[in-house]
Amino acid sequence: MQVDIRALADAIGYPAAGLGILIESAGIPFPGETALLAVAAYAAAGNLDIRLVIVLGAVGAISGANLGYGVGFFGGRPLVERLSHIFRLSASHMTRAEAFFARHGALTVLLGRFVLGLRSWASLMAGMSRMPIWTFELYTAVGAVAWAIVIGTIGFYLGSNWTLVEHVVSYLGAGGLAVGAALIVTLLLLRRRASRISPR
Repeated sequence: MQVDIRALADAIGYPAAGLGILIESAGIPFPGETALLAVAAYAAAGNLDIRLVIVLGAVGAISGANLGYGVGFFGGRPLVERLSHIFRLSASHMTRAEAFFARHGALTVLLGRFVLGLRSWASLMAGMSRMPIWTFELYTAVGAVAWAIVIGTIGFYLGSNWTLVEHVVSYLGAGGLAVGAALIVTLLLLRRRASRISPR
């Protein structure tokens, strides 16, 4: 989907932080991760408060995941099968996905937040498999908050070089981006801690 995310961030500001990931998490193909990166970069220019951007990103992720869960829960496998072409899932893929989800459903909901594509169908699969709602909510919330912090932080610190952000997304993919972001955040925290304990 060709969307000018930076123009969207400039046009609607804070809502763009949560809108993109809400749409993607509900099961509709949309560059939700790129949207949060762009809004975080926009915040780095002094236009928005990055803390609120991260909060709205997490809220959007949780809201979208709940929509996806509802679709899977009330629509069941027949509906998910009709949507499977969106995720390029064949019947055999669907069967294997169900078996995997039965064993690792909670972990998939938690870590799937950081994987492109998995974000879109993990909630659908959770609803379809009748995962207990409170289990789903817990792992969704933890994953969404962690995702928003990591992606919001990398967008904020690399915001001055949008070309670099685009290349990272292109070459590493969402999973690689999340790992890279986690490493950057860890290094920043370690450097901050070291500066606090160093002798003055």
